[in-house]
Amino acid sequence: MPDFALERLHFARGRRRIAGVDEAGRGALCGPVVAAAVVFPESFLEGVFPDWLRKTDDSKRLSPGLRAELARRIATESRAAAVGLATEAEVDRLNVFRAAHLAMRRAVEILPEIPGIVLVDGPALRDFPFPQEAVPQGDRKSFSIAAASIVAKVVRDGIMAAGGEIYRGYGLERNKGYGTREHYLALEALGPSPFHRRTFRLQYRRKLF
Repeated sequence: MPDFALERLHFARGRRRIAGVDEAGRGALCGPVVAAAVVFPESFLEGVFPDWLRKTDDSKRLSPGLRAELARRIATESRAAAVGLATEAEVDRLNVFRAAHLAMRRAVEILPEIPGIVLVDGPALRDFPFPQEAVPQGDRKSFSIAAASIVAKVVRDGIMAAGGEIYRGYGLERNKGYGTREHYLALEALGPSPFHRRTFRLQYRRKLF
């Protein structure tokens, strides 16, 4: 389960405004990569935090309903929270790994205050102008990263649900753009929509792109 151990370590070193950052959608077949950055109040790091925070975890471990409730709490009770994205066109142009880094950088850059350190889920970010610590499986270790993973997931799921209203037949409101059997069969029958990432080379009985 996540905690504030990493944040407290940096706080003890004199760093303030400790941000967690994570992304959602890197492995999807369509739609943007969405990233979030979250900074909690210093009082949280000192042990004075609300009970709901104890439910915060890697977004993949949470139900949609709990994710939505926690995202609302994070947005209203964190010191700062911001969202950045990289479009499907940027995924195609840059590759999905670099696009994910771009989305995470954008999220941090629009925080109202410059963070003293950024805790990054996974490998270090390239061309990143802020001090950072790469934290493998950080969404299971750090409350700040876990909170960012929840916000990013909830925002992206909302984008995909809206995309499902526009591009019907792919089940995007259910599969959120990931490679389910339903999604692959729809791609085989309908071909890719403008929402799909053209650089993916997917196989399902035959090459789709």
